[in-house]
Amino acid sequence: MASTSHMTKSNRGFAAMDTSKQREIASKGGRAAHAQGTAHEFSPDEAREAGRKGGMAVSRDRDHMSLIGRKGGEARGAARRNGPSSNGMSARF
Repeated sequence: MASTSHMTKSNRGFAAMDTSKQREIASKGGRAAHAQGTAHEFSPDEAREAGRKGGMAVSRDRDHMSLIGRKGGEARGAARRNGPSSNGMSARF
């Protein structure tokens, strides 16, 4: 059996394309799947479960969560100092 430690990856085919070309191809595939009716569409329950799993995975990274909290606190402080936001969203502080 061959050991994977000696194998190297080479970017060929789809992986070698620039990201805009990959996005274009993937977009065409998505549109085709929806046109054929074979595309997967999440039910509200599936979407809820996927969001829960993603949230659990992200929340394991304490440094990332700390950064998110810090940015939120800074934004809230800036909103209080500068008055109501000009982006049309009401502040609930």
